Amino acid sequence: MGRLVGVDLARALAVFGMYIVHIGPPLSATDGVAGWVRYLAEGHSSVLFATLAGFSLMLIAGRFEPRTGLAGRQAKARIAIRAVILLALGTAMAMEYGGVIILAFYGVYFLLALPLVRLRAGTLAMIAAGLALVTPQLAYALTTRLSDSVQQSINAYDPLHRLSDVGVLDLLLTGFYPTITWMPFVIAGMALARLDLSAGAVQRRLAALGGALTVTAYGLSLLLAGEGALKSMAEGGGSSSGSEAASMGSGSVEPRLPFSGLLSAGPHSGTTFDIIGSVGVAILVIVGATVLMDRLPRLRRLAKPVIAVGTMSLTAYVGHFLAQSVLPPAPGADTPGSWVPVLTYILGAIVFAAIWSRFFRRGPLEYLLNAATKPAAYMR
Repeated sequence: MGRLVGVDLARALAVFGMYIVHIGPPLSATDGVAGWVRYLAEGHSSVLFATLAGFSLMLIAGRFEPRTGLAGRQAKARIAIRAVILLALGTAMAMEYGGVIILAFYGVYFLLALPLVRLRAGTLAMIAAGLALVTPQLAYALTTRLSDSVQQSINAYDPLHRLSDVGVLDLLLTGFYPTITWMPFVIAGMALARLDLSAGAVQRRLAALGGALTVTAYGLSLLLAGEGALKSMAEGGGSSSGSEAASMGSGSVEPRLPFSGLLSAGPHSGTTFDIIGSVGVAILVIVGATVLMDRLPRLRRLAKPVIAVGTMSLTAYVGHFLAQSVLPPAPGADTPGSWVPVLTYILGAIVFAAIWSRFFRRGPLEYLLNAATKPAAYMR
């Protein structure tokens, strides 16, 4: 089959979800079907991105059988180089656009994932589950004891923070995509990559698992936190919920969650319920996209331009920031609640990717990133 077309489709959906969050109308201005689309994109698109990032790591490290010896060292070197480049690119973009750019966080995720690339699917799944259960409470304990004066002292000696206002402390603990609570997504994606997603039995088990995780996490949260608390979180109470202001604004999420917020499952709340439920949604999207592409060849042909976006997701992600800075506002940008701007960007990404993919195997930034990892071949 060559490329994992279903995974590329899922990656394209993650890109479009990020567009909806960054450019689309706020959740408060939507209702009905549009409201559900906006809510599903809120938080879930970035989680899907992180999960697929973990999947991509295993494509480099050896998907079914981890590379060992010289090949294994070279694969780890490629991942490390990518991590450093993404950290630098994310920092540079934050300096230019003044917002929270997930790419810098990706760099940290990749570096921390390096010791895990040779583990089996079951082991990776257990680690992801353990982190989902423990890290939200640990993050809460650390952040509640981290005074403003201590943060300022740490940031004062942090060159990354001086450059972009998103420093090491933000990347690890207090930022919008903190490593401490986002590593479960990456590791879950690594576990998925170890499985044969084209096998019907695997697809059925994963669909059942994704559904069970989603229903259990959100159901228990609803039961324990109450409908009012969940609604408040969904609308942005307590975590900024991935709104445009938050995702394009400061490097940290304020205010911190109250203790009762640990029972929430709201987007970007970073709770155990949020992590488990979001992983469930990501699994369902990845498996669903894979099944559709494998079993409906006509749909696969029709979706080819969309799939092309998934093959160059880095270009599509960075490109929408660049486009917003150099192009005139999209039609309807001044109309509250208008979906025209985000639909314009989605269509533009599809057209660009479809044309580019006719002539080149990789997207522009994907080509540069791949070229930058070539020195890993000299690893001995």
